[in-house]
Amino acid sequence: MINFTFNRINPYLMKNIFLFLLMTFIFTACSEDCYNAPQTIAFKFVNSDDENLITNGTLTAYSIKDEDQNGVQLTKTSDDMVILENVGAYNGTKNYKFQSNIKTFDFSIQSSEFKGGCDGYQINKLTFTGIGIDVTDEKGYYKIILK
Repeated sequence: MINFTFNRINPYLMKNIFLFLLMTFIFTACSEDCYNAPQTIAFKFVNSDDENLITNGTLTAYSIKDEDQNGVQLTKTSDDMVILENVGAYNGTKNYKFQSNIKTFDFSIQSSEFKGGCDGYQINKLTFTGIGIDVTDEKGYYKIILK
């Protein structure tokens, strides 16, 4: 027959072990893991009379490719603007080409790592090049006038 003997464990020691484990958990598991995605880039395409070209049916087909010929995912909003998805999450400058049934133009996005408490990227600058376009930086989007 096996005989087990149990000794009483010091409650003070157990309390200290419990507090140590609790504090270890709090300081390791509750640290903030965060990521700052680059800000959203939205384009509004208008004519010289400030009419939205998607709304009036003039701009029907459009796409954007990066310098490696990869297509950029585009989302049309309810107010007929175009959001560029997943751009700017890199360090440096990347070139893009916009193509449509109306006009083709190039632009570049310069991004850098976010300097702060979280990891991520920030878009520093957009540069547009092309003949017959004007671009203004509006509040929250870029108005692109296609002539």
